[in-house]
Amino acid sequence: MRLQNDHVRVRVPATSANLGPGFDTAGLALGIYDEIELRAIAGQTRVTVHGYGEDSVPTDERNLVVQATRRTLDYLDASQVGLLLTARNRIPHASGLGSSAAAVVAGILLARGLAGEGAMTDEEVLELATQMEGHPDNAAPAIFGGVTFSWTVEPGRGARSIALPAPERMNASVLIPHYSVATSAARAALPEVVAHEDARFNVARTGLLALILAGKADPRYLMDATDDRLHQRQRSETMPQTYDLVCYLRERGLPAVVSGAGPTVLVLAQLSDELCEEARQAGWRVEQPGISPVGATWEATKEAS
Repeated sequence: MRLQNDHVRVRVPATSANLGPGFDTAGLALGIYDEIELRAIAGQTRVTVHGYGEDSVPTDERNLVVQATRRTLDYLDASQVGLLLTARNRIPHASGLGSSAAAVVAGILLARGLAGEGAMTDEEVLELATQMEGHPDNAAPAIFGGVTFSWTVEPGRGARSIALPAPERMNASVLIPHYSVATSAARAALPEVVAHEDARFNVARTGLLALILAGKADPRYLMDATDDRLHQRQRSETMPQTYDLVCYLRERGLPAVVSGAGPTVLVLAQLSDELCEEARQAGWRVEQPGISPVGATWEATKEAS
C-alpha cells in the first residue's frame, strides 16, 4: 500500500479500567488527552516528548508509539518511512490511567492516517491494539470514548467491545499519588485461583454496573455496583495508600475504586472542595476531568508536493 498522507495529528484520551468489579472488562474514557503529531520523512526517526516521560521515554525506534506505528504499517502492507514525532503527554505514566494503551492507539491511528481514509476500521484498530496490549479494557475506551464493556473471543479470533454514552449526571474524578506502580507488579499480586463465591459476587456487581451505566438501573445502587472481591484488596500490599484511600472514600459513601492497575483512585462522582483540599494536603493530585464522550481522533494531510 502506498502512503496517502505525510502529516498526521492524533488526540487520545486517558482511560480507567475495571471500574471496580469489571476486571479486564469495563472501562471509561477520561477528559485528559495525549496529543501526538507525526511527519513522514526520508531520514532517521526522531521523537520529541513534552510532559510526562520527557526524561525517560525512548526517543528512537524503541518508543512505544513508534513501535505501534511500525506494526500497523506492516499490518497494512504499507511503506515504512522515517518518522518525525512530537508527543505532548498529559496522561501520567504507570498510574492506572491507560498511558500505554493511549500510546498504542495513537501509533495505530498515526499509521492509519498515513495510509489514508478507509485503510482500516475501528474494529481493526481495537483488534491490533488488543494484540499489543494483551486485553482490550483500556484500548476500547481510548478508541470509542464513553463507557465500554469489552471481551475477547476464542484465542486469536479477535476482541469485541460495546461502547455506551455515560449517564448525563455521572461524573468522574481521579486522585493521583506521587508514586507509581508497574502494571506487571500489580498483576503479579493476583492469585491464580479465586473462590467461586467471589467470582459470583463480581459477576453480579458487573451486571449491575452495566445496567446503571446504560441508564437502565437506578444510580443509587452505584456503591454496590462498584464493589469488588477479585483484585483490589489482593493488590493492596503493592499500593497500601491507594487501597486505604479507596476504603476511606467508600466509607463516606463515594463510589471509589482503584483505577486500572493503580495507583490512581477513580471516583464516579464530583468531589467536594473540602475533600479535594484534604486529598491535596495528603499529597494527592486531584483532577475532575469527567467522562470523555469521544475517543481518539485524528486528522491527516498531504503536505509534500
